[in-house]
Amino acid sequence: MPEEEAFAVLVKIMQHHRMRDMFKPSMAELGLCMFQLDSLIQELLPDLHAHFQAQNFNTTIYASRWFLTLFTTTLSLPLSCRIMDVFLSEGIEIVFKISLALLTMGKNDLFSLDMENMLKELPAKVEENAEEFMNLAYSIKVNQKRMKKLEKEYTVIKTKEQGDVAVLRCLRQENRLLKQRVELLEKESSALAERLVRGQVDRAEGEEETFALAREVQALRRANMDAQQRLAVAQDEIRSLEMTIAENNSRQSSLEGIENSTKGEELARCLQRELVRARLDAAEKEVTERELAARINELENENKMLRKQRVDNNVAHLQDELIAVKLREAEANLSLKDLRKQVSELSEAWQRHLQKLLRAWEGRGNDTKLEEELMSCRIREVEALTELKELRLKEMELHTQVQVSTNQLRRQDEELRELRESLDNALQRERALQSRQREFQHKYNDLESKAKYESMQANIKNMEVAQRIAELENEVSEYKLKNEVMATEGELRNNMDSDTERVREMQEQMTELKAEIMRLEAWKARAMGLTLSRSISVEDDLEEDDKLRLTLRRESSTSLDLNKT
Repeated sequence: MPEEEAFAVLVKIMQHHRMRDMFKPSMAELGLCMFQLDSLIQELLPDLHAHFQAQNFNTTIYASRWFLTLFTTTLSLPLSCRIMDVFLSEGIEIVFKISLALLTMGKNDLFSLDMENMLKELPAKVEENAEEFMNLAYSIKVNQKRMKKLEKEYTVIKTKEQGDVAVLRCLRQENRLLKQRVELLEKESSALAERLVRGQVDRAEGEEETFALAREVQALRRANMDAQQRLAVAQDEIRSLEMTIAENNSRQSSLEGIENSTKGEELARCLQRELVRARLDAAEKEVTERELAARINELENENKMLRKQRVDNNVAHLQDELIAVKLREAEANLSLKDLRKQVSELSEAWQRHLQKLLRAWEGRGNDTKLEEELMSCRIREVEALTELKELRLKEMELHTQVQVSTNQLRRQDEELRELRESLDNALQRERALQSRQREFQHKYNDLESKAKYESMQANIKNMEVAQRIAELENEVSEYKLKNEVMATEGELRNNMDSDTERVREMQEQMTELKAEIMRLEAWKARAMGLTLSRSISVEDDLEEDDKLRLTLRRESSTSLDLNKT
């Protein structure tokens, strides 16, 4: 066969025999064929299907290549060419028949084989009896309605699976977003904790500075009080000197008075200068004291504002602990500074004492040596106390770090527990949504089946009503013919005086028949528009039609009697 014709045949096979959908990436048509073949095997060969299920021998393992290659890789070339010819004439149905025939011929042998031997046994069994195999395939009947039903079931299953996959994808995305949100919250909490620690450290440093400034203010106040005392003493001296100057002025003579007055004036001027200097110093000290008092007030206000800030329970507890630790650290630093100052003073005094005693070391006695040893022991004792306080300070710092780490671990455990609870809640919501989805799917299937049943019943009722309308139309036509006959008879009897009463009765009957015809036509129009109300009132209409039929028969019999007479 030329290449062009072979390609044209391939195109026809792909377009008209559903083979193109077999080779798409999704292979939706192949999955449908596998589902249909598995259902047919379960229906026609239930024992073999149970054996396959026990061996985990799925339909796709052995039948997928049958549909994809049309048995060219399984059977011999002549037999596969014969199957190909039948496929071109009958379509995909022959593949199902060949598959069922292949399994039917090897049914007895397949029960005693495992998975690997099953795949080898089937082709060898068929090659021996090819003609019998094809006849068996032709004899198998595949119900097209059953195949359509299986196709619908497969479509429903795939749609449900796609819906479940979409719901699962949404839940996974929601879970991923929740994890990202948790990570962001963890970062924010760590940043807030760092900011809080920095703020507390700054606050402790500010309190330490406030404490140092308060000590400086107290020292300045004491210095100010000393200066005021010295100023009061100087003022008393000035007043006493003025009094002495006045007495000397009155006692001395003119020359002596002049000389003494000049000396007193010079002394008074000196004392006044000293007084001015003392007052300036006192004013400067008062100014510095006011500045320090204002600074202390500002620091106290800042401290109060910091204490009034609202924080969480854990953070507030951490703040209190940190403040207490910083206060202890500040007190320890101050005591350490005092000890170091004392040690330095003692060391300087000891060095001076040693320098003084180096010159006369030989002439001293045992008491002096004992005093020197006592002094050195005291110095070593002070140094040991200093080292002890430094070690206690380090111990305090380590204890503080341990407390901070313990609090952090406790907070992390609480956050982890909250995250686990949120994850459990999300899983519970997911399971609840899945159960609700299944319930809604069952309800939807029930409603769909109910709607199909109701539509079928409505169609049956419509057919019955249409048949009844046709019968009524036939009866109406018969009534019209009878009416015309009776009208002609009435015209013939108009000339007879004795038949006037009968003619009147016939006219009344004609009017009644016309009214009945109009009623039937209106009932027909109502039946075509309102199918539901028709089913309710059909029994009453049938009774009225029977009554009308009886009256017409009675009238026709009387008219025939009149004609005979």
